[in-house]
Amino acid sequence: MIRSSDNNLAGTKKIGSNDFGHQRFVDIHCHCLPAVDDGPATMSEALALCRGLIYDNVNVVIATPHQLGAFSNYNEAAEIREAVSVLNEELVRNSVALTVVPGGDVRVDERICNLLESDRILTLADGGKYILLELPHEVFIDIESLLVELTSLGVQAIISHPERHPVLAKQPQILLKWLEHAVHLQVTCASLLGDFGVMAQRTAWQFLSSSWSSLVATDSHDLDGRKPCMKATFDCIKARLGETIASLVCIDNPLRVLKGQDIRRISTIGTRTCKDETVSTIS
Repeated sequence: MIRSSDNNLAGTKKIGSNDFGHQRFVDIHCHCLPAVDDGPATMSEALALCRGLIYDNVNVVIATPHQLGAFSNYNEAAEIREAVSVLNEELVRNSVALTVVPGGDVRVDERICNLLESDRILTLADGGKYILLELPHEVFIDIESLLVELTSLGVQAIISHPERHPVLAKQPQILLKWLEHAVHLQVTCASLLGDFGVMAQRTAWQFLSSSWSSLVATDSHDLDGRKPCMKATFDCIKARLGETIASLVCIDNPLRVLKGQDIRRISTIGTRTCKDETVSTIS
């Protein structure tokens, strides 16, 4: 049975409606659990990453280890919940003021709905409303039928880093029919800052400026190549697209995901000049 959103706030009572609009972040996509995927290899490295999240003004992080794909025989829901519990205990022991809640970065798979119903893969914050889906980079898969199935279960999909998928970056119009199924797009901080190259950066800004994307997350794995950078991203979005949009995609909507509330979409804002480049709506 898919868990309801009543279960997703254990240990997060310090987060409430008064946090809307403040520059404190909920990171909905982060590989912070030790020794479960390509994130930190040890508890020491996991604690270092969590300290980095605190330094980056993140108060709550949804741990999203890879599920399915290459990890089909690992990282089942019960194992992730236990790993989150252990990490939270270590954070308290080491006086790191970060709250971690369970989730998953789920590789697209035809078994997803059955695995959700049998409690083997996780929704974000274990809340039952949103699932983070990762598309395979090697091939393109049309997931419209999966989206219909998820909707029938009352689950909305959040597509992780679509700007980094080679087919979607070149043919973003493919996303239009997916967006008809209550789908949300999560772009990565590092893409907006240019760390994944020009194509990913241009596409990420197009998704934001065209109101297709409603969420930003770090997808951080460590403190070296893929470190947290929410503060820098918030400031960049604020400078280019305004504080209202920066707050919506970096603060308000991630908090809504955590609390199992409806995500608010960006209003269409058209084309505007952003320093040395023009960010245009996708046609």
